[in-house]
Amino acid sequence: MGYSETGDGMCLQYGAGMDAPADWLNFDASPVILYERIPLIGRLYSKNRQRFPKNVRYGDIVRGLKLRHSSVDIVYSSHVIEHLAREDAEKAIKETFRVLKPDGLFRLVVPDLESRVRHYIAHLENGETDANDNFMRKMNVGQERRQRGLQGVLWAMLSNSRHQWMWDEPSLRNLLERHGFVEVRRAIFGDSKDPRFHSVERETRFVDAIALEAVKPGPTPLSR
Repeated sequence: MGYSETGDGMCLQYGAGMDAPADWLNFDASPVILYERIPLIGRLYSKNRQRFPKNVRYGDIVRGLKLRHSSVDIVYSSHVIEHLAREDAEKAIKETFRVLKPDGLFRLVVPDLESRVRHYIAHLENGETDANDNFMRKMNVGQERRQRGLQGVLWAMLSNSRHQWMWDEPSLRNLLERHGFVEVRRAIFGDSKDPRFHSVERETRFVDAIALEAVKPGPTPLSR
């Protein structure tokens, strides 16, 4: 793969969806972006209630972004990793590390598995017979009804809304550290020392979620 583009001086967000700040380099892997941007035909097609912002580029963090090594200042990912298979999450974090500059910050937000399990157990112990149904819906896993026919097949191909793998804090921290990140810490909304995160973070995304901040280590000083 050739990395012809550069993100020098830029902030990278992947899995941007409809929230794409102008001062960020925004990528999303939804194939809907490609359909919407087909000349003429794309004007008539949109799977979403609104069209993707023009500054959202199609790019898959799992397959690799067309960015040079160590080329972006900071990286942000909100509610993306849980939509990936376990193996693909590893690839995503590896690619994040690759494109981030040394000493750069990575902030990652995902739903909190532990929190949701605790809620489920509390409702179960309270004798609620629909605790299981509510838990499955809250987790956004499983399938209540199967889409049938051609429409169902197309929906399955274009949709990546279901959660594929859930994370708690220890497992997410381990994922980051195994791929080289250091100084991994629990983060809260708006607490980063880099103010550029303020334009991309949304407080609602931190509710019932795990947020971690990590650093790509800088070059090792030469020993004398």
